[in-house]
Amino acid sequence: MRRGATEDLVAKLADYERSDLPERTKAALRLADSLSSHHPRIDPAFYAELRRHFSDDELLDLGMTIAFASGWQRFIEAFGIVPDRWTEGGPPPFRALTN
Repeated sequence: MRRGATEDLVAKLADYERSDLPERTKAALRLADSLSSHHPRIDPAFYAELRRHFSDDELLDLGMTIAFASGWQRFIEAFGIVPDRWTEGGPPPFRALTN
């Protein structure tokens, strides 16, 4: 929240396609969804859409950041890593989003 992520902005992420987020942001989120899926693929039409919003350097930076975050999350899940403050049977270590 310190860097501009408000509760309203976070709530929009659940259904970003129908939100009023900027098209550039939606394109970045589509890329994140695609790269973190079981079968990542960027077809020519999607690449053309991405190039309308991002330079090659920006795409590389964005892709590397998404790949790192997605890989880190998979590592955490695979090893069952939870925050130090969380104990088995306790409430989740995060606050669930409500609609």
